[in-house]
Amino acid sequence: MRIGLYPGTFDPITLGHTDIIERALDLVDRLVIGVAINRDKGPLFSLEERVAMVQAECDAITAKCGGEILVHPFENLLIDCARDVGAQIIVRGLRAVADFEYEFQMVGMNRALDSSVETVFLMADARRQAIASKLVKEIARLGGDISKFVTPPVKGALQTKYGITAPAARDA
Repeated sequence: MRIGLYPGTFDPITLGHTDIIERALDLVDRLVIGVAINRDKGPLFSLEERVAMVQAECDAITAKCGGEILVHPFENLLIDCARDVGAQIIVRGLRAVADFEYEFQMVGMNRALDSSVETVFLMADARRQAIASKLVKEIARLGGDISKFVTPPVKGALQTKYGITAPAARDA
């Protein structure tokens, strides 16, 4: 069985993430979504909230596309998480050249730690390349429309977090 690991903080999960998840399902028999506990990033959502959002989005994906997806929180090294879940492949999404530079360094370190785990890069769909969780949170916090970047449940979760009860009114 080919097992892939797609790690991230998913704070929150975006349409860019779900695009990568759907395409990664074509490459593996089981896809594990590793929800990282990254205290340095200071996530908006708790680990439990992020896991629940990711699980809900993955349930919708498997209902639509089939495949097997497991959601797995982790706080250890990525390569140790890959070993823990039996992954032979780490899946990473790339949006821009800046992503590649960081990911290139990560691949080198992970290969030095365990050369049996391969990293596969999937380019973000052109319609999703600008989506970044950090920017989505900023737009939501300021009352902007994030419906092009996240699903309705995630949009609702962000609005609740920021105390937004109705869409911001715009002057014509």
